[in-house]
Amino acid sequence: MRLETILTPERCFCNLPGVSKKRFLTTVSELISEATHSLSADQIYTALLAREQLGSTGIGNGIAIPHCRVADCKTITGTLVTLEEGIDFDAIDSRTVDLLFVLIVPAEEMNEHLKVLGAVASLFHQEEFCNKLRQARSAQELYDIATSF
Repeated sequence: MRLETILTPERCFCNLPGVSKKRFLTTVSELISEATHSLSADQIYTALLAREQLGSTGIGNGIAIPHCRVADCKTITGTLVTLEEGIDFDAIDSRTVDLLFVLIVPAEEMNEHLKVLGAVASLFHQEEFCNKLRQARSAQELYDIATSF
């Protein structure tokens, strides 16, 4: 799977301030809502928070892949974020998180959700990919790196 099928430059955010997990989920929900115009920030936030309550989406090595299914979502939507400073995301290795890929999926797309989530996780397990993303200095650069792998 190529990230350009679910990611746009408008949904890439470089060096956002990192405050806390809850504040990040609020901020990213608002940013996704503004970029998509079809989903409310409240819907996204509620779904992401509910998923995080089941268990952290922090996969280790400073990476998290918050994801959820949303009833009003029409298409799989990805958002790529780097943070100025790492935040506690209850990751499996207890490290702070500074690189995040948020995945919003239509509620009925259970199989596709798992398939895309697996593909995204595989990308983020590549050290070279993550190092390049962390070195990006703009949203466009983030997008260009993400879509070149």
